[in-house]
Amino acid sequence: MPRIRPIADLRNTNEISELCHAKKEPVFITKNGYGDLVIMSVETYEAMLDQNELDREIARAEAEYRLDVKLTNAKEALNTLRRKHFG
Repeated sequence: MPRIRPIADLRNTNEISELCHAKKEPVFITKNGYGDLVIMSVETYEAMLDQNELDREIARAEAEYRLDVKLTNAKEALNTLRRKHFG
């Protein structure tokens, strides 16, 4: 469940920081009852970026597959890489 806090709670920076690190999810800040900011720990942010990159790569691979681009057998690809890099 998302954590929602009023903007006045930002006065207590240590509490907000601890909440962000403990829950490992974004904290939504409201102003006058409406969404205004999202705060999260650096670790959560980096994990979100990594997941987003992975999702983009999967979507790209699925698009290539739908376009009938030549697919490479995984075992053949690994063997080629091993020969190239490890002799």
